Amino acid sequence: MNKSFSFIIALLAIRNNLFAAEAGMPQLDPKYWASQAFWLILVFTVLYISTAKFYLPKIKNNLDDRENKIKNDLDDANKFQELSESKLKKYEKILEDAKKEVVKIHIESKNLLDKDIQIKKEIIEKEIEKEILKAQKEISDLKKNSISDIQKISENIASNIIETISGDKLNESSIKAAVEDISKKNLGKYL
Repeated sequence: MNKSFSFIIALLAIRNNLFAAEAGMPQLDPKYWASQAFWLILVFTVLYISTAKFYLPKIKNNLDDRENKIKNDLDDANKFQELSESKLKKYEKILEDAKKEVVKIHIESKNLLDKDIQIKKEIIEKEIEKEILKAQKEISDLKKNSISDIQKISENIASNIIETISGDKLNESSIKAAVEDISKKNLGKYL
């Protein structure tokens, strides 16, 4: 519709001499229109062919190269993202395994230390028990020896007291028998 409307206006302009070719504008004179149309077609054809054959393929190649580069960059970015995610998962797994290993080593060390402490405790308890038995034996020996020493001391003291009081020296065997008799009676109280 637009073309037919333009065509009708052009025909009316030609019929009514509206182009003012007489006034000095030869391009509006209809007798030059054929040569103008030829050159117009020739110039636009050359421009079209040069654009279609030379410039557009270069532009298309540049756009394709740009699109391919962007696509490759996106693919590389996705690969690197997947690689980083896999490395992160490996790192997290290693970290988790290390934590488990630390807990395991801690438990093993604690158990080993507990066993070592228990063994040393038993050894020390045995040594203490030996020392206690040794001390008890020494005390028992000391008591036995002290009884005989006490009896001798008591005999000497009794004989000295009797001799000092009476002035006579008594028979040692009778003093010894009297001290032994008294010490046997009282021995259960002190031992």
